[in-house]
Amino acid sequence: ACKKPIEGRAGGQQVPVLPVVTHIIDTEHLTFKGEPYHPHHFDCFDCHRPLTHRAKELHSHLFCVQCYDTKEISVCAACKKPIEGRAVSAIEKKWHPEHFVCAHCERPFAGERFYENKGMAYCETHYKKLYGDPCFYCCHSTSNNEITQFGKSWCEAHFLCHGCDTHLKSSNAKFLEIDLQPYCKKCYGKLPDEYKKEVKEVRRHSR
Repeated sequence: ACKKPIEGRAGGQQVPVLPVVTHIIDTEHLTFKGEPYHPHHFDCFDCHRPLTHRAKELHSHLFCVQCYDTKEISVCAACKKPIEGRAVSAIEKKWHPEHFVCAHCERPFAGERFYENKGMAYCETHYKKLYGDPCFYCCHSTSNNEITQFGKSWCEAHFLCHGCDTHLKSSNAKFLEIDLQPYCKKCYGKLPDEYKKEVKEVRRHSR
């Protein structure tokens, strides 16, 4: 319903005063701050032209379509509404943080690691249930030539030395495990002696 009275046009886009009389809006309306209004009560915040029902709201202001389209606005891939604050960039899209969720359980990732399959994001639990173990490097499904080491899986092409990215093949290359990551012998040799000593102690006690 339209709220009355309004003194002149709402070019400054203050919310109209509380109603003395409420008029039914029987034509197409615009929505501003969650309330419906006759479009002719408002002007575009930028160009000051009269608005239509197609007006867009951004940062608590109303804009005509032409002015709105000139602004670099990120639109949430989930709710299709502008993102005015912090945004999450993932899977070549932008999201409100609370709308970037697992495609299966709909739990927000909240900064946690996610796994992609066919343009959809999944938490680790449901990705494994639906598609099996993901590659630890690329977070996609592994091929038939997957490599499993340290309780993790890798695509064969992504099983790399953590120090120098040299390609490793578990069948014929010598590598060592440090913090559940593979290292070639050359990179392992470059690690500080004190650190290597601590690693050996941990391994000895874990046996």
